[in-house]
Amino acid sequence: MIRQRIPTNGRDHFITSASGCHTRYITSGPRNGLIANRSLDRSTIFAFCFGSLDKEDILFTQNSFFTLCSLSLSLSNPTQILAMTILRFYQRPSSLSIAFSSRHEWSFSGSSELVTLTTRRNQCWRFSPLKSSNGSPLAGASWKDDGKEMSVPKVPDIGSQLAENTVSITVVGASGDLAKKKIFPALFALYYEDYLPQHFTVFGYARSKLTDEELRHTISTTLTCRVDKRENCSDKMEQFLRRCFYHSGQYDSEVDFCELDNKLKEKEDGKLANRLFYLSIPPNIFVDVVRGASRSASSPNGWTRFIVEKPFGRDSESSSELTRCLKMYLIEEQIFRIDHYLGKELVENLSVLRFANLVFEPLWSRNYIRNVQLIFSEDFGTEGRGGYFDHYGIIRDIMQNHLLQILALFAMETPVGLDGEDIRNEKVKVLRSMRVLKLDDVVVGQYKGHTKGGKSFPAYTDDPTVPKGSLTPTFAAASLFIDNARWDGVPFLMKAGKALHRRGAEIRVQFRHVPGNLYKRKFGTDLDKATNELVIRVQPNEAIYLKINNKVPGLSMRLDSSNLNLLYSERYPREIPDAYERLLLDAIEGERRLFIRSDELDAAWAIFSPLLRELEEKKVVPELYPYGSRGPVGAHYLAAKYNVRWGDLSDSS
Repeated sequence: MIRQRIPTNGRDHFITSASGCHTRYITSGPRNGLIANRSLDRSTIFAFCFGSLDKEDILFTQNSFFTLCSLSLSLSNPTQILAMTILRFYQRPSSLSIAFSSRHEWSFSGSSELVTLTTRRNQCWRFSPLKSSNGSPLAGASWKDDGKEMSVPKVPDIGSQLAENTVSITVVGASGDLAKKKIFPALFALYYEDYLPQHFTVFGYARSKLTDEELRHTISTTLTCRVDKRENCSDKMEQFLRRCFYHSGQYDSEVDFCELDNKLKEKEDGKLANRLFYLSIPPNIFVDVVRGASRSASSPNGWTRFIVEKPFGRDSESSSELTRCLKMYLIEEQIFRIDHYLGKELVENLSVLRFANLVFEPLWSRNYIRNVQLIFSEDFGTEGRGGYFDHYGIIRDIMQNHLLQILALFAMETPVGLDGEDIRNEKVKVLRSMRVLKLDDVVVGQYKGHTKGGKSFPAYTDDPTVPKGSLTPTFAAASLFIDNARWDGVPFLMKAGKALHRRGAEIRVQFRHVPGNLYKRKFGTDLDKATNELVIRVQPNEAIYLKINNKVPGLSMRLDSSNLNLLYSERYPREIPDAYERLLLDAIEGERRLFIRSDELDAAWAIFSPLLRELEEKKVVPELYPYGSRGPVGAHYLAAKYNVRWGDLSDSS
């Protein structure tokens, strides 16, 4: 990297270049400027905005428009917006438009003659090409702020306009259950709520031989409409289905992806094309699909992104190998590793609850928190999915990804900003501070057959898709620790299992006992009854409630534990969007905050891989527990080691 010192208006500004190539500086006054590097290739731009911007240097490429966008959107000085508008005339106006719209702070409209940028506060800036006296365009643009017109240089306009962008979404594995039950309904919900771009096309891709009409019929059986807008449901559904098409092909055939590319180009009709591939397929064919799609079906003039579903390998080695293979054909910014739990409403609200409420942030440390519990339970077994599940088990399927991601969001330090990279940086720091799990830190279990109320429930090994004598855990409890100043000594207890007594996912924060509690005699010997507890119920019946101690009305001094309850269904009657809706929208808009970065994935696997290896090498036999019970007894002993009681076992909320 080379740093150039450019004196500007009495101040030193440093421009960082990725190579020794010459950079060209353009300015139309002391308050704004643009660095454009044309000596590298057309895929690289360096931009730097002056004025009130006292930030770090900005390295800006077509694959990272969001970096400068997020910085500009945090400022009120329109000169920063001006610099972004200059870039509109460059190669990737779609990336710029999407980056702005992803913040939901701005709206764009435009043509070759006029571009209008409107803020949420209805402030408006209009930009248009300068024209000479004879009406021919000049190499510049004009802008108005408070009625004063100024001119800025214009980078050559080389293509499509903002209004001519299109997004093509290809669901690879379109005939599978995930695509039919989650992805297509989520895309329709986004269309129904007017979140998809004006021009978009949905393609299904799989080996099954289907026609467009057969795909549409399959999709139509799973689509639902928002409760508050049912009146135009059938019309919107028909409009959405007309944009859905199908292409049959092999996952490892570049020829078939080339044919898909021809169909995509036909639907894109010369517009600036952005393409999103959703890999709803087994992980063993990820690389084949990425190879074929990236080589033969990438966008010729817009962005190309790939959503990759978990599991991301079985351990550190297989995960690293998968990442290495994907990066043979893609760069990190094109890979969106999806964990749908990060798209759930209460998980996304976690940082808001903590950082937007003064009452919580000072308490968020070992000084006030005694333990944190992350609990996931299902009230059903594998039910025909035993073949897949037996290859991974509950630790890989739930704990290493869903619960660990929630833990990282919960425990991270305050990020620099809300930019995706800022948040992911803090999550990585948490994961790297965590102790590696050992066998003594974990209890594993497997459900057995059980008869209750005259009804028989099968054992895990009764599933015909599960190998006889399998030792794969269907339940696991673990104690984790974060070795940093904020969380030193605080146990983070995880518990996940199938065929338990109830279904749910929640975060429980148990606070320390009140020192010298004046009312401790009122609680008897069980001081845990006097413990304040914050519960964030992710599913079902989303809610946030805080357990407090309260006097029961009357003449005697009786104390009671009560809940201050925010039940989402009562406070917010509007239907909560599905997690896949949020994550698909973020991927289209280039928002990476809720997706997993490669170094984040490496840090997560480093915590669990030694434990998984030890479980398999020593052939640890899981403790059996009855179908529909509260899980193995060993989980209670694990919590008791830290003087903790599982909160979900005694809570009736």
